[in-house]
Amino acid sequence: MSGQAPILLIVDYNLTRVSDVANIARYARQQYDTQAMLIRAQPGARDLEICDYAIDLDPLAQNFVETALNRLAPFRERIRAGVVFSDNAVQRGAELLERLNLPTDSAALAAGAFSKRVYREMEVRIRDLMEAQSIMVPHCSSVVTVDDLRAFAEDHPAGFVVKPSCEGNNRGVIVVRKGDSLETAFAMVEPYLANGAVCEQLIPFRREFSFDGIGETEFITEKVNADGPYPVEVAQILPARLTVTERTTLTRAGRLANMIVGQREGPFHNEIKLSDDGRQAAVVEPNRRPAGMKIWTLAQAVFGINFYGLWVDAALGEKRHVAVVETSTEAATVMLGVPVDGRYAPPGHDKAEALLRKAISHAAAICGIAADVIDVLEYTWLATDARSIPVIPKENSDFAAQVCIAIDGGCSDMRRLVQALRQSWIAALGEETERAAARDDRYCDQVA
Repeated sequence: MSGQAPILLIVDYNLTRVSDVANIARYARQQYDTQAMLIRAQPGARDLEICDYAIDLDPLAQNFVETALNRLAPFRERIRAGVVFSDNAVQRGAELLERLNLPTDSAALAAGAFSKRVYREMEVRIRDLMEAQSIMVPHCSSVVTVDDLRAFAEDHPAGFVVKPSCEGNNRGVIVVRKGDSLETAFAMVEPYLANGAVCEQLIPFRREFSFDGIGETEFITEKVNADGPYPVEVAQILPARLTVTERTTLTRAGRLANMIVGQREGPFHNEIKLSDDGRQAAVVEPNRRPAGMKIWTLAQAVFGINFYGLWVDAALGEKRHVAVVETSTEAATVMLGVPVDGRYAPPGHDKAEALLRKAISHAAAICGIAADVIDVLEYTWLATDARSIPVIPKENSDFAAQVCIAIDGGCSDMRRLVQALRQSWIAALGEETERAAARDDRYCDQVA
């Protein structure tokens, strides 16, 4: 490709999303003969493999916009479009694109998609509007000391959530109920106090979904969260099984969240809780980025839509509205844990594949279906090196592996299959761990 080719600017990404960045760069290259330039802190060899240029710059650094403009100066005439691909960059990345006169969603309102505290403040300013639409606005307060938790606990005896204001991946999030240790809860968020932490009134709705999409193209994903004090997401399921009333309520809440944080043309992933009767909702948090846990991969399998392609199209001025039409396919991303606390080394490719096949075979038998009707879309061990993994995950990275599966709708209940697969994986990994210990090949060093 010519050294004078147009450039698509990609502003930051979470390290787990590297394959998604590769998809974006590849699509831009194939469809528009466009090169890709990445801005992120400490870009690595993989970044330079998938992008034509990389600039070492943290979007949270002081004077990020001015520094970025200076470093982009030699390329400015070639930069045709940009996308912002991380929570950390959502505000300053949008400011940068505005300064470059490139299409982007509002920078002025983007702070609500970065800071949970700011978003709640924005909700409070329009509380009457929100409540008129049957959308609960949880009480929220900043946390600086453990005394702040005590004061909030007194006012909210039914329970509350403590979490960092500006942190993703469910890190530092804990549900506190009457009798729980406030010191333990404070210790969870203490590492994040520099960027702020909040207490939030516990939303009294059991079910959780996400309102996902790009521009005007939208869909709803069903979430499966862990029980207990750490509400970690253990699965995502498409399509969400909803009544007309439930879909209407979630869509209304999702669109309002988009308006509050200034989303219009770009991606969104708004996490929303829904009442049992389907008539009330509460926004857990909004996000102006593609959904995590491979939700857009599931969407491509279920709806036949390349959402990353739509994003590049919109950025490059080729906006397309695509109708979301469900097919007979159901899909899920499933997080796979460990049987005991320990230090686990990722197995080689053949062992990893054998482990998954065993788990799928057992799960299929539990659900009364043939294993070959379960299509594996993607499967990965979450780390390349040995690391400690807890049996009770406290955040989304506390799992061994992740798998995306699809089945033909109607052949099994996907929710039951997800549960069976998680249990079968634990059993299969436990058996392999015991055998490896007997062989002394250090598959897992159990932590007492």
